Amino acid sequence: MTTKDNVVLEARDIVKNYGGTRALKGVNFEIRSGTVTTLFGENGAGKSTLMKILSGVEQPTSGQILMGGEPVSFSSTTDAAEHGISIIHQELSLAPNLTVRDNIFMGREIMRRFGGVDYAEETRQTRALLKEMKLPIEPDTYVSDLRVGQQQIIEIARALSVNSRILIMDEPTSALAAAEVETLFGIVRDLLSRGVAIVYISHHLEEALEITDHAVVLRDGNMTARAERADIDLAWIVRNMVGENFDLGSPPEGYEFGESVLSVDGLTVLDPENPERAVVNGIDLDVRAGEIVCIYGLMGAGRTELLEAIAGRERVESGEILLEGKSILGDSIATRIEKGVGLVPEDRQRDGLVQTFSVGRNLTLASLDQSMSGWAISGKKEKQRARELITAVTVKTPGPELNIGGLSGGNQQKVVIGKIVATDPRLILLDEPSRGIDVGAKAEVFRLLADRARGGVGVVYTTSEVGECLSIAHRIIVMSRGQVSAEFGPDATKDMIMAASGEA
Repeated sequence: MTTKDNVVLEARDIVKNYGGTRALKGVNFEIRSGTVTTLFGENGAGKSTLMKILSGVEQPTSGQILMGGEPVSFSSTTDAAEHGISIIHQELSLAPNLTVRDNIFMGREIMRRFGGVDYAEETRQTRALLKEMKLPIEPDTYVSDLRVGQQQIIEIARALSVNSRILIMDEPTSALAAAEVETLFGIVRDLLSRGVAIVYISHHLEEALEITDHAVVLRDGNMTARAERADIDLAWIVRNMVGENFDLGSPPEGYEFGESVLSVDGLTVLDPENPERAVVNGIDLDVRAGEIVCIYGLMGAGRTELLEAIAGRERVESGEILLEGKSILGDSIATRIEKGVGLVPEDRQRDGLVQTFSVGRNLTLASLDQSMSGWAISGKKEKQRARELITAVTVKTPGPELNIGGLSGGNQQKVVIGKIVATDPRLILLDEPSRGIDVGAKAEVFRLLADRARGGVGVVYTTSEVGECLSIAHRIIVMSRGQVSAEFGPDATKDMIMAASGEA
């Protein structure tokens, strides 16, 4: 079979304009049956825009899409689905108030012969699908009760439940642990054996190399490189994405740590779904001013619950939390923010941003007291403060008036961090701060954190990527099943960290 013989979709000269901004500048792209085409590029390079066009979410300003050599156009996602195209979006598109079963069959319910939804059959098929995905939850579980990583698997399961010729995966593993990634890759290989074409977008570069057959790089809306798997490596990807080789940074040096900014003693948090089980079990943790601490662990290790307990979002069963030597255990979230605790949540879309607000309003939302004039908010002060924060955290935006949805994932994450920075925190907690952002944006985020640490702020971040532990952290804490299983300095190895987490 020649290359042209197995092309199932071809995009020619695709242009997409948003007002005066040209997101895609004449892109040509091919998708081949039975292969994985990986699309690399920084946030804002145009990857998601191209995939939205191919899946019917958006329509191109100009250009042509061909399937089987014949021109086609998709006016909606339903139209694209009828042509055999499914997409797993980077940002979750589940209905949190519905069950797992109802989300999977939303819009294509199984009907009984004489009317009504056949819930029993939907439940049976959902249970079988969840078993295949190795996700031990019941079909009638509400999505709102699931963690982000579990929701990500449900999103994937929903796309896999439809027999598609083309499956587009936009950051499908951004919230998955290593074992779940392997499960997903097993499913992908099975789909390839059946002739399904996969388009794979990921900022986890090593992971993407493991699964890809050929790669394409987008940069500033242009296709800048393409090659077969045998001809690419990490250096090739980074060079074509950002024009240079660089790492994520190193622990900031040249200053002494200050006094303890955070002291956690015997902290225990119970699982609200199963009060017999502790998701955080007797944790001790100390962080000094200017110190950067990374917390690594698999999904379910208790990383998120620990940070949320410190920030006031999780109920503490026992233990103590001290901020600069004073207890904050009984304080509300708002009071903890006032005292200097800032949390960047794992799910920026749901918990970190207000989607109907502008970039500027999102940045100033947690520190509106700084924009007051008497008893009212001064629009002039608020805009000025927003511009200062945009500069401080290097958000790439035409201005503070832009709706937050107009930013790339990496720039949205910087807005969430900027919102916390605006509160003048003594302690910044970040839950998976690099989730769903590219290597260039990751480096910028880690530079921001290093700068804060140099200014005397205590920084704690969690990650499920071992490489990120070995970037800017002065100290690495490994968690497993709610407890600290190991502690390392910056000279630790990937193998040491993974072994301590139970991953190896």
